[in-house]
Amino acid sequence: MSEHQNHPGGPMTGCPPEGHPGGHPGGKHPGAEHAPKKYLDDGVTPICRLIAWEVTRSCNLACKHCRAEAHPEPYEGELSTAEAKALIDTFPDVGSPIIIFTGGEPMMRHDVYELIAYAKDKGMRCVMAPNGTLITPETAQEMKKAGIERCSISIDAPESVQHDEFRGEVGAFDASMRGIQYLKDAGIEFQINTTVTKHNLHLFKDIFHLCERIGAAAWHIFLLVPTGRAVELGAEIISAEEYEDVLNWFYDFRKTTNMQLKATCAPHYHRILRQRAKEEGVPVDFEHFGLDAVSRGCLGGIGFCFISHRGQVQPCGYLDLNCGNIREIPFPEIWKNSPQFYNLRHAETYDGKCGHCEYEKVCGGCRARAQTMNGHYLKEEPLCSYTPKKKPRA
Repeated sequence: MSEHQNHPGGPMTGCPPEGHPGGHPGGKHPGAEHAPKKYLDDGVTPICRLIAWEVTRSCNLACKHCRAEAHPEPYEGELSTAEAKALIDTFPDVGSPIIIFTGGEPMMRHDVYELIAYAKDKGMRCVMAPNGTLITPETAQEMKKAGIERCSISIDAPESVQHDEFRGEVGAFDASMRGIQYLKDAGIEFQINTTVTKHNLHLFKDIFHLCERIGAAAWHIFLLVPTGRAVELGAEIISAEEYEDVLNWFYDFRKTTNMQLKATCAPHYHRILRQRAKEEGVPVDFEHFGLDAVSRGCLGGIGFCFISHRGQVQPCGYLDLNCGNIREIPFPEIWKNSPQFYNLRHAETYDGKCGHCEYEKVCGGCRARAQTMNGHYLKEEPLCSYTPKKKPRA
């Protein structure tokens, strides 16, 4: 369902960090003073394949890893219905992106089904990232009628106690399971997303078997990005070595099932896939690895972007980097001309080993972790244990 750095099959990005209100007087791009002089002259403007749109930040849960630190009350500054439809009108100008209606909890926006139907009428693939707890037989039918083709539901443990503790709400697991059944009854495909922490690492096989039992179309694992409430989960963040072990395990585990598996916010997987495939003498092609063979690890600002509830455009929901506000600058112009997006599209601007790694074109490192853990989005990925064989650029 989604076609983003991680999945041309399913959503999502989840709750994002707090965005900055407002835009930039005169339509000037934030960060323009740092743009290279050749910027805009090289003709490099990739097609936008996936947009995660935070239609609201309001949410009924208080998940420990929430990037938004969302709360149930309405947030000031959300795009109006008219503004939202005007934004949708611009999406075809950047390609034919899949639109992820996310939040917060997108079901808490009063006109969400109207917006979905509006985007659907323009020929866009529409998917949604609800937490599942608010889905009823009636709302599942509304999703179906509006044009939702897949939902992602986050499940972080194979049973209720651990999942509810992580999600901050007793009964969240059972409510999500009911919501999944209502999606199935309505004929809406769903995938399961799981955030990787030390807390649930040993439960992964059990979570996968749960996905199989309930008929998930895909299982996507998300490597934790420490932002928002997740900053307080320092002890739960796996180390670079554990990261490497998890992704090697994931490479082997994908051979045991026909279910679509995807490692998200884990760009190193694209390096590991190629290293392991070379060892095994397996060609890295679509036949053997599907879209992982032709995609890139981090597509923030390259084939994917995030739009906040206030209209701020960011590389992804985890990276609070103001690349322009659609209330001040038309979205297609931001996509094409953002200096930050320019930098993300040119690995020679990266600092540290990410800038000279031989896997720079297929990995790219997590720019959000570079920002939150190393202080700048262009610094090297902090949770990568690989040492590049290429020498640094002169």
